[in-house]
Amino acid sequence: MLKEFKDFIMTGNVVEFAVAVIMAGAIGLVVSGFVSDIVMPVVGQASGGMDFKDMHYALDGGDYKSLEAAAEVGAPVIAYGRWINSIINLLIVGFVMFLIVKSYNKMKPPVVEEPAGPSQEDLLGEIRDLLKRP
Repeated sequence: MLKEFKDFIMTGNVVEFAVAVIMAGAIGLVVSGFVSDIVMPVVGQASGGMDFKDMHYALDGGDYKSLEAAAEVGAPVIAYGRWINSIINLLIVGFVMFLIVKSYNKMKPPVVEEPAGPSQEDLLGEIRDLLKRP
């Protein structure tokens, strides 16, 4: 059983998958930083200085300036601004992954298809013709 596990772990697919997961995590951190540090301030400025991360609805009816202020008094809130940030983050991550895959596909050499060999009917016809010869 140990040998089977070693063979399984050492197959190319498992190693490639592990590398892909690690790279995806690293790319996710880079893109998240890009979104939160570069894109969201620009989006907030374009929307009149609005900061999405503090947008919330207090369930107790209170009017709190920020999520931190609501958390200080223990007020239950729906933090829909964080959800908006998550959606924007998802769209940007999806677009970046699209660009990565698109550039990867352009770098791959074109697949040259092998010319198709004779069909089974052609081979059987040739055999028939050879058997008919005197």
